[in-house]
Amino acid sequence: MVPFVFVHAADLHLDSPFKGLSRVPETVRRRLKEAAFVSLQRIVDAARRERADFVVLAGDLYDAADRSLRAQLRLKRMLEDLAEDGIGVFAVHGNHDPESGRKAMLDWPENVHVFGSSAVGCVPAYRRDGQLAAYVYGISYAHAAVTENLALRFVKREGAPFHLAILHGNVDGMPGHDPYAPCRLSELTAAGFDYWALGHVHDRRVLHEYPHVVYPGNIQGRSMRETGPKGAYLVRVSETGRVSLEFMDTADVLWAEAAVPIDGAVREQEFLDRLTDAAERARAEASGRPVVLRLRLDGRGPLHEKLLDAAVAEEWLEELKACLGSPDSRDDWVWPESLVIRTAGETDLKRLAEEDGFLGELARQGLQAAASPEMTRALLDEALAHMRKNPRIRQWLDNLDDHRREELVRRGLETAVALLRADEDA
Repeated sequence: MVPFVFVHAADLHLDSPFKGLSRVPETVRRRLKEAAFVSLQRIVDAARRERADFVVLAGDLYDAADRSLRAQLRLKRMLEDLAEDGIGVFAVHGNHDPESGRKAMLDWPENVHVFGSSAVGCVPAYRRDGQLAAYVYGISYAHAAVTENLALRFVKREGAPFHLAILHGNVDGMPGHDPYAPCRLSELTAAGFDYWALGHVHDRRVLHEYPHVVYPGNIQGRSMRETGPKGAYLVRVSETGRVSLEFMDTADVLWAEAAVPIDGAVREQEFLDRLTDAAERARAEASGRPVVLRLRLDGRGPLHEKLLDAAVAEEWLEELKACLGSPDSRDDWVWPESLVIRTAGETDLKRLAEEDGFLGELARQGLQAAASPEMTRALLDEALAHMRKNPRIRQWLDNLDDHRREELVRRGLETAVALLRADEDA
């Protein structure tokens, strides 16, 4: 077989609205709105620089079924850049941008092949010199919620040295992702294809090698659930069929989370220094790119009781923003998105549980509940029953593991003890 190179990207989510960021400065909002386009342009530039033979886009090219005209026109221009270098493009639509969505009537470059939704298509992919490199297979979503196992429709055809399948779906029911086009890894590895170019899961994962089953993740983080480097894979296939993957970090804005311990911090200045140090470390690690940062406060110390007051936590967040300066003043800005309080008080709950009185009894029962997975589940289900009407909250609750449930009950117990002691002191 002839060696060739291709780029595997997925989940572009062009023109994502970045909901929930209404309070950010205009500079931050504008940079985030452009970030996916910038990341995609970097992928296009890398494909041209590395002399890739073709590019694979595994679904969710757009963020919504009714694609914005801006997103369609800008994608068209970037694919025209690839066409100038003779780089083919093979794409499918996913749950965010199904085939049924509204789209503009545009003339797409001849090098672009978008697979339909009625059946799995199979088309040849050529090297730049015209030699056959592979057969590429794919199928788009007809509508947003596809629950059929589309992988079972893929059938390898003879006649090519390499077989590449494009699928937007959830392998082995990965938690935190909708169960669209569900399939099993064993089904993919047994199907006879050399490479499964997957989309839908926004975390970068290589599920199997030979055959390769690969999620490249999305090309640009869009929330705190999508932290760290984002981009695409540059895939090289040798004349012997050896596959090598090189991840290209193309994200324009990084989302990050940093832990800040409160242990031993008594003076406010010391705590502020810890916050600013964490933010500056995030800036240094971003290689000149801007960062949206969440600071997770943990550990034990006297500041815990103060941080339980939402107004006090908000004051600290605003003070940190002031220390870091306006995003208008530099390109590598750091925007502290929130402080997440995961701290604990100095109270030893086990020692408290040995005492008489109401607080001792509360500590005993709370620790007993935290140690029992059945009791933690029952407590949380009862306490949050009215919130389960919200589908997102219900999904979050259902995905909690025993360790996280125990942590929530323990934190609730510590908070209750701290508030009751504050009332006693008052």
